[in-house]
Amino acid sequence: MPANDVLVMEGVRLIFRNFTGREGQFNQEGARNFGVVLPEDLAEVMARDGWNVKTLNPREEELEENPEAPGTPWLPVKINYAKGRPPKIVLVTDRGQTVLDEDTVGELDWAEITNVDLIVRPYSYDVRGSQGIAAYVQSMYVTIDEDPLERKYGELRQKQLQHREEQ
Repeated sequence: MPANDVLVMEGVRLIFRNFTGREGQFNQEGARNFGVVLPEDLAEVMARDGWNVKTLNPREEELEENPEAPGTPWLPVKINYAKGRPPKIVLVTDRGQTVLDEDTVGELDWAEITNVDLIVRPYSYDVRGSQGIAAYVQSMYVTIDEDPLERKYGELRQKQLQHREEQ
């Protein structure tokens, strides 16, 4: 997988969601990111090609079953609205699709996500002797499971927006 090609991933599982860019133990304020769990075979190819593939420590249950259990591979993915073309992030619900922007993408931090399809673009870095390929969101479609109140008031909000557009 050449480092200059985008990577299309469908039906991925997200971990460490930080779409708002809140500061934390492993995150500086304003850095929006998340992780994507990778299949072993893809992780090996990506790591060999220089992508910044990480490994989760195995859980205690996994270590009890197999003390040599490998950790789960994952890819850190960054979201950058500050430079270049902003990412296209689309929220998919029963009512349709909504393009999220810098102000609304934070809704995904706590959403009940049922599916994610994602295209990441590579960015080769060389910082203080550390080299590799970072992954940035190019486009992402996130399907969520809304609760009944979200559906009810989301429909109301859509009607209000349509009414404003008609005026």
